[in-house]
Amino acid sequence: MFIAIIGTRASGCSTLKNYLITSKGFTHIQLVPFNELSASSSSPAFAYQHPREALNDHTIDNAAKHLSFLTFDATPLPSPSTFSDDDARSSDTQNSREHSPLNFNTPAELLDYVTRNWRSNFVTTEIQTREVAEVFIKRPFFMLLSLDGPLLDRFRRSNSPVSLQNFAAEDDERRFGRTNYSLNEMADLVNLRVVNDFPSKSEFHVHIESLDLLNPLHLRPEWDMYFMTLASLASQRSNCMKRRVGAILVRDKRIVSTGYNGTPRGVRNCNEGGCIRCNNGSELIRNNEECVCLHAEENALLEAGRDRIGPATLYCNTCPCLKCTIKIIQTGVNCVVYNLSYKVDTASAKLFAEAGVKLRRFDPAQHRLLPFPPNENYDTSTIDMTFDEEASLTR
Repeated sequence: MFIAIIGTRASGCSTLKNYLITSKGFTHIQLVPFNELSASSSSPAFAYQHPREALNDHTIDNAAKHLSFLTFDATPLPSPSTFSDDDARSSDTQNSREHSPLNFNTPAELLDYVTRNWRSNFVTTEIQTREVAEVFIKRPFFMLLSLDGPLLDRFRRSNSPVSLQNFAAEDDERRFGRTNYSLNEMADLVNLRVVNDFPSKSEFHVHIESLDLLNPLHLRPEWDMYFMTLASLASQRSNCMKRRVGAILVRDKRIVSTGYNGTPRGVRNCNEGGCIRCNNGSELIRNNEECVCLHAEENALLEAGRDRIGPATLYCNTCPCLKCTIKIIQTGVNCVVYNLSYKVDTASAKLFAEAGVKLRRFDPAQHRLLPFPPNENYDTSTIDMTFDEEASLTR
């Protein structure tokens, strides 16, 4: 894996870089400007230049060390558990002696090297522009990791001689500068964001360990994450005035159909007044006004048809309601994976269990399955709820 660290000033890029080098065996990668390359170096002359126009030398020096959410520098308060920029600089000096970096002339040369050695682990804090990041983002082993932290905390950690106002001005330039040397311009390329608001270096290291940076799921989602993300994306097409739901029907890891909730084809959209019940702002049915919106699960099932479904998995960003549950069972789906809870989860779960349909809850934010139900004692107060009673709930 090749990890490039970016972030705001004094957010702890150097601390993270040094931790990966000394504790995880990462190789330090540098893009060295021509005028800084030693004449005795075996690396060829360097053509890549940092965009220094917008920032002064003091800012550049610190930006190279603190461009990410996860690391910190100590506050100036006397505490044995905190650390400062001076600590990071001292650590840099020691690490430079023990772990000599690999120097490259250009991003293209670096790309070629890490591609040929992709099974090894590399880290750098010098890919600071969108133009350079785009050279590497196409590789499946490249991670762009962004670090940040509360501005006042970072100001204290930096031990900066400049005023807080000037520090904030530099921070704005780093975030929103009208050049490709701005974090805002690189935001859509970031794979992992971490906020560093830890009070001590040891706690920061513990958090780094918990992130499991070498886990390939950070760069390539496993199947549940992949399909649940698509279900959430499908929900963005919904125009239902009550709730946006998306569903993906999958068979043998192949998408059979997709669906999202809304009024039937040819009927005025829900958000245009097509469904009176959804637009009356009440959770109760009035004057026998029934909801005419199809649910996302229904749309996915109807789109596929029973002949194409068979043993399949239905991914839905929200737990199916009772009406959809019986249709899911009837069409032959044998597994349902959902993320968000709904008001009749327990009742739906009981029906699924009786029919032999596996029900799983997956949280994309945690990259893992969550237990359902929380315990084996079902809440029987909702199990006998009729469909008319359920229809009075907000979908």
